[in-house]
Amino acid sequence: MNERDSEGVAAQLIQEGYALAPHEAAADVILLNTCSVRDTAERKAMNKMQALASEVRRHRPNVVLGFLGCMAQAHGDTLLSELPEINMILGTRKSHRVAEYLGKILADRSIRICDVNEEPQSHTVTKGHLLSRPSGGNKVSAFVNIMEGCNQRCTFCIVPKTRGVEHSRPLNDILDECRELVDKGVREIILLGQVVTSYGKGLIEKTGGVSPFVRLLEAVHSIDGLERIRFTAPHPRGYGDDLISAYANLPKLCESAHIPLQSGSNNILKAMKRGHSMAQYTRLTEKLRGVKPEIGLYTDIIVGFPGETESDFEDTLAAVKDIRFDSAFLFKYSPRTGTPAAAMQNQIPQHVKEERHARLMNAVDQIASEKYKRLTGQTVEVLVEGPSRKNPSRLEGRTRCHKWVVFEGDESMIGSLMYTTVTGIGKYTLYGESPEPCKKAEQTK
Repeated sequence: MNERDSEGVAAQLIQEGYALAPHEAAADVILLNTCSVRDTAERKAMNKMQALASEVRRHRPNVVLGFLGCMAQAHGDTLLSELPEINMILGTRKSHRVAEYLGKILADRSIRICDVNEEPQSHTVTKGHLLSRPSGGNKVSAFVNIMEGCNQRCTFCIVPKTRGVEHSRPLNDILDECRELVDKGVREIILLGQVVTSYGKGLIEKTGGVSPFVRLLEAVHSIDGLERIRFTAPHPRGYGDDLISAYANLPKLCESAHIPLQSGSNNILKAMKRGHSMAQYTRLTEKLRGVKPEIGLYTDIIVGFPGETESDFEDTLAAVKDIRFDSAFLFKYSPRTGTPAAAMQNQIPQHVKEERHARLMNAVDQIASEKYKRLTGQTVEVLVEGPSRKNPSRLEGRTRCHKWVVFEGDESMIGSLMYTTVTGIGKYTLYGESPEPCKKAEQTK
């Protein structure tokens, strides 16, 4: 989500005549798009801005510095007081105003702007994309926002405060953006939202047992030239039978699912106010594997939530071993001011969080290694996205199950679907050889 927001702001500024600087030392304007999900993210942003104010401003005193995003929304003009070097603080619903406010600041350097106010329909405004790759050519995968905000109110989460309540974009507006991207060479659309499966509530009626989100998937699926559809991040409660069936009925919908679990303990799930039980989550994964046995399953898990006992943690460890995720994002619980969990009793000591995090990470890595090894010798379908980030002389792309593959090839393959045979594995990376064009993607992994 943050990556997409940053891209939208950059595209907006380029349209207004600005140009991307090759590095921050050459920039006239430096904006940090921030996150508030964890305390570490906020501390990193503060440290970075302090360093910029100290180092860059020493040599270039007229550089404009600003905070965007969730941290800006959460702290507002407090940041102006704490960092007198800052020119601009814009909240999550104000990114479309960046060029306007920059113009005012550049015209009068004495101006300092803080705007974190709600603005109706602001979620429908910023749609720009940066499709060119640094190494040349265009990107073949693009993020598309379908909604903003969250109504879930999980006790650990600051997002409802920083992103506001749920607002869905009109379906036709989303489809127009997707068609435009495909016309420009994009072959994969990744639909984004704080809870994408809540899309359309109050905007589109559920008809014939089909939810607004699945109706959106069906409409995007009908776009000629589009090869793949993904989405993130859903809520387990959003997986009705219509969405599970979509994996079987919509060939362009990739068989991968990132479904946040957060904990394997029912006690902790209840304290988190997640709205689902461990049994419900397990049934969901079983249903998904029932329609797509090789589906890639990914998740988010928090360790060390207030009150988490060793038994609670063991439940999470058991859940990971039972479900066997392809990978997981693991987080040590971080108290966020203003959330119910921050005021809970029985906060877990940091050293306990560290130890549990390490144990869980070992289990996740071991399971992933076993699953990746089983792919050796198999042929997989890859959407070629561009040169490998670690070795630009090779190409990389993802399988339909969201596994990265690196292989030999030339730039003419970029944007194409290729079959490649897996000959080696690394940690969360596959290595392939002998890529061949896909005539029809009937067998995928």
